[in-house]
Amino acid sequence: MPTTTPALTTLDVTIRAMHDGDLWGMGWSGTPGHVKQLADQLTRARAGVADYLVACLPSGQVIGKGGVDYEPIPGAGALWQFAVLEPLRSCGIGSALIRECERRIQGRGLRRAEIDVEEDNPRARLLYERLGYVAYGRKVSSWDDELPDGTVTRIETTCVLLRKDLTC
Repeated sequence: MPTTTPALTTLDVTIRAMHDGDLWGMGWSGTPGHVKQLADQLTRARAGVADYLVACLPSGQVIGKGGVDYEPIPGAGALWQFAVLEPLRSCGIGSALIRECERRIQGRGLRRAEIDVEEDNPRARLLYERLGYVAYGRKVSSWDDELPDGTVTRIETTCVLLRKDLTC
């Protein structure tokens, strides 16, 4: 007789600002180069030009992250670097992080949120569109990333640009 696993319907998650102590457990969210870059983003958050948030279980384990950069787009907050621990995707964690980022954007008196999503990430794009983001263009993006063996590689991709009016 087959066994069934009950569906996860609710999860007690706290959304808070990321701090330095969170970095040691963030290897699931990207390459070693990405985790090093998170430390730079925390410095920017302390300077007030970005917000970087984490979603945590009651145990304190970080299971999601994402942020807002207030510098690149005049009049808007640029959402970026969202990730949720693989087994906990589709449980509302990403949506909760995005809603908190939107709240922070509005708290700064800004009326728009924007996000880029790689064309080969349709699942994330569907989430953003479900949350009210509308595609308005495309751009080529590139960055250097450090791989687990220490080599640096250049990543190039095409992203869809999406935006959401936060005045509603």
